[in-house]
Amino acid sequence: MPLQNRVTPLGELVADPARGLVYGNRGCLHDDAGRIRLHFNGRRWIACRLEFRGWQRSTLLQPGRFTELFFLDEATAFAAGHRPCALCRREDYVRFGEIWHELHAHQIGADAIDAQLHAERIALDTRTRRLHAAALAGLPDGAFVLEDDAPWLVLGASLLRWTPAGYVERAPRPARSRAVLVTPPSLVHILRSGWQPLVPLLHPSARTA
Repeated sequence: MPLQNRVTPLGELVADPARGLVYGNRGCLHDDAGRIRLHFNGRRWIACRLEFRGWQRSTLLQPGRFTELFFLDEATAFAAGHRPCALCRREDYVRFGEIWHELHAHQIGADAIDAQLHAERIALDTRTRRLHAAALAGLPDGAFVLEDDAPWLVLGASLLRWTPAGYVERAPRPARSRAVLVTPPSLVHILRSGWQPLVPLLHPSARTA
């Protein structure tokens, strides 16, 4: 049976056999039996490489350890509100910080970045997911918007419908001016810079959807 550790662009945790191309965590979310009990545990939500220095954990969701999460690609991890790991993706993390400084000049270090992202992804009064309004025409490739309660990837003049296994449908980017933005605004700024990460930005299905 698939584990409930696959992350949607809305940050939800679902059970699906597809593994995805990006790995990460947001603390320990499971109990000793491996059942998901929390949506998040702390503000440090990171996205990692699938492989690093040959490190392996033979059993996932070990008691008391962080919950291993999997994302379809970097665009999905960004939409969920995760940023690059400072250890396994050091080059990405340094570049991320440089671009971040252009938008948030007085925020330095992981704690400041994580606090800002947490405020953009979670409504602090209700602890529910925050969505944002944005100009649809100005969104960069890799951003996610909500259409009919489903997450769609912005790619050129198109929107691509997300599924755990890949992108399965392509539609024209709507002509209307406004959109419900899923990706936190600060991470949209990172994407707008021409972000080219060490992990796949887009799943290969984005080219064929």
